[in-house]
Amino acid sequence: MAEEFPQFMRRFLSDESGQGITEYGAILAFVAVLVALVFTFAQGGLKSSISAAFSSVIYQLNYLAGNAS
Repeated sequence: MAEEFPQFMRRFLSDESGQGITEYGAILAFVAVLVALVFTFAQGGLKSSISAAFSSVIYQLNYLAGNAS
């Protein structure tokens, strides 16, 4: 039993399955923190910019729908 434990640990430490999903999770967590920081520090300006962008998209879609017929 004492000899099997080091072999088990070597096999466990060299196994890289699941490494990719862990890296993607870490990247996703990092991006979530960055987005939270942006929304925290740009409270007023960001809200008006997003609102203007969505208003522009809605205007363009309405314009295209009106001219399609």
